[in-house]
Amino acid sequence: MDISKKQGRYNRLYEQIKGLLQNPGNEISQMATIAAVLSHKMDYFFWCGFYLLDKGELIAGPYQGPVACQLLAKDTGVCWAAINQQKTIVVPNVHDFPGHIACDSRSNSEIVVPLRNTRGDIIGVLDVDSKEFNSFDEADAQGLEKIISLLQIQKITIE
Repeated sequence: MDISKKQGRYNRLYEQIKGLLQNPGNEISQMATIAAVLSHKMDYFFWCGFYLLDKGELIAGPYQGPVACQLLAKDTGVCWAAINQQKTIVVPNVHDFPGHIACDSRSNSEIVVPLRNTRGDIIGVLDVDSKEFNSFDEADAQGLEKIISLLQIQKITIE
């Protein structure tokens, strides 16, 4: 998908998700809604979901796709890299990423966006995998960052 088409789709998804999140629900149900919408509207998303920090460990949260790794080894893989570097990480080929955690061998590229609470603390990540190589770019990074900014998480905190 070309970059302008991606940007248009992300803008439409942002508006759709914004409307959906106005309904009653807690942070977990809102994350589940985001994962479901993204998973079903972005055809190159193979796995889409959240990992949340819990007492220093990164555990699976709401997601769509094949079974996830329930616990990600500390300071290993793309999700921990995004947390430790405090920025979105785009990986064109996960097989070239040192310490990549292969929850599903069909995954070939990945993007991970840090998830922050209303105080600005990183409390987890949005993780998206694709079966294709080079699936993610700056349009995905900007679109996903904007979408997860809709989450106004106060209760979930890091310890």
